Amino acid sequence: MNIGSVYDPAFAPYGKVLEGYDTGCLISAMKTIPLPESGTAYEPSIPALEATCLFGQFQNNAYGGMPVQLGMCWGRNTKLNCLEYHRDSEVNIGEDDFILLVAKEDDVVDGALDTAKVKAFKAPGGVPVEVYATTLHYAPCQTEKDGSFRVCIVLPKGTNGPKPAIDPLNDEDKALWACNKWLLAHPDSAEAAQGAVQALKGVNIDIAADL
Repeated sequence: MNIGSVYDPAFAPYGKVLEGYDTGCLISAMKTIPLPESGTAYEPSIPALEATCLFGQFQNNAYGGMPVQLGMCWGRNTKLNCLEYHRDSEVNIGEDDFILLVAKEDDVVDGALDTAKVKAFKAPGGVPVEVYATTLHYAPCQTEKDGSFRVCIVLPKGTNGPKPAIDPLNDEDKALWACNKWLLAHPDSAEAAQGAVQALKGVNIDIAADL
């Protein structure tokens, strides 16, 4: 799979690099959190990250004053498995370089997405990358075969919290997996086994061979 850069023009439909942020204090705080023994971990709100100066800058500059949360996805991953989206942009900041697997919401046809539409882009460590609300994404990937990643995830406060109790009004409602989180799963994924909508068709992409 071709792995582009978030600085490439090809990334423009999916997101953009946010300039002007000094993320040193955030990276230092991220490094203090141990890696999981296997797989990936995710916490939507981590006090050690929210105690840094970046919290106020992301809330007031990047999100225009909206309440936000700073969490982290970290561990080891090379597979697609699922794609999710929110009603708002997400900002990702890696401790080191990481890879995003993304597609566009308008690539979903009749409730399903062909994984051949998925693109890969590498982001440099320490650089905030905005992922637009219309961009489907999921867990980041490491950049080395035996590597790992820590990526801070900035989102509107409450995102990925408990799923609201709703009576589905349409097919999209069936994909609501958590607060402000719609999830499309590949049949091979653990999330599909847990009841997530199986809406990814084709190969469950694994970039291990491309690292």
